[in-house]
Amino acid sequence: MNAGTTPVFSDLHLLTVLAETRSYTQAARRLGISKASVSGRIAELERAAGVPLVRRTTRSVGLTQAGQQLADETRASFERIAQSFAGIRDLAGSPRGLLRVTAPVALGRQYVAPSLPAFLLQYPEIRLELDLGDRLANLPQEGFDIAIRHTQAPPETHVAWQLCASRSLLVASADYLRRHGRLSHPSELAQRACLLYLRDTAGQSWSFERGTGRKAERVVVAVDGPLRANNSEVLREAVLGGLGIGLLPDFSAAAHLGPRQLVQVLPEWRPLGFFGDGIYAIRPWAPQVPRAVQCFVDHLKTVFAGGFLA
Repeated sequence: MNAGTTPVFSDLHLLTVLAETRSYTQAARRLGISKASVSGRIAELERAAGVPLVRRTTRSVGLTQAGQQLADETRASFERIAQSFAGIRDLAGSPRGLLRVTAPVALGRQYVAPSLPAFLLQYPEIRLELDLGDRLANLPQEGFDIAIRHTQAPPETHVAWQLCASRSLLVASADYLRRHGRLSHPSELAQRACLLYLRDTAGQSWSFERGTGRKAERVVVAVDGPLRANNSEVLREAVLGGLGIGLLPDFSAAAHLGPRQLVQVLPEWRPLGFFGDGIYAIRPWAPQVPRAVQCFVDHLKTVFAGGFLA
């Protein structure tokens, strides 16, 4: 393609994807092409435009002012084309295509992954990529079709389906309670070994509520202990091993509750605002939900229909 010629529309689309991902690698993955192909096609597009469109550094990829203007002015058109094509394709019978899903590690391992064979056998023309990570992904930027999230409130800019309710449980092993004694009030947690979810802040506190309405009593306790981890399964195993008291999401604790395993501590006190009170499937807002996405959401609703606690 020589300078001054009309650019290939697919290369303009590639530029809009690069504007979202800010990464040659991510753009290549999104479009199913090689990183070298991305670089070559952008170079061709720049030759056709006669001006630089992409600013490359050793650490990141950014667009020049001209590149950003071109991406901004063409993005909406490509989004409409993609939506129209998806709508027509959905009329062609069975749901099909690549479905990219992200989910938290523990929830994904324990509930989502075991359900995938049944889903993919039911819809053989769907291919699925499952990315497990506790980091909150930017769905449009990273090209995910749907995210499964444990949250208090989904973003208002997204479509959200609530899959089930969820709550946090304060637990310890029966052996730990025999050795160290039971608790009578949340304030006593300040003197106990607490196993903590790894957060950005150095200090950490747990909040609890007892009762409802005006008579509700709230307590905030600064806690610390010998282990912090960014995965609830790791913390659960440490609690089962008698290392201390843990605050876990119900989906990680439920299968291990029992008089000889995990015992709820201070069950009359409700932990507040830690993991969120619902499991949701979310995706960026769009006027139309692809059939493959809707089928997977319906599948997830079945998987999570019973919740986690009997």
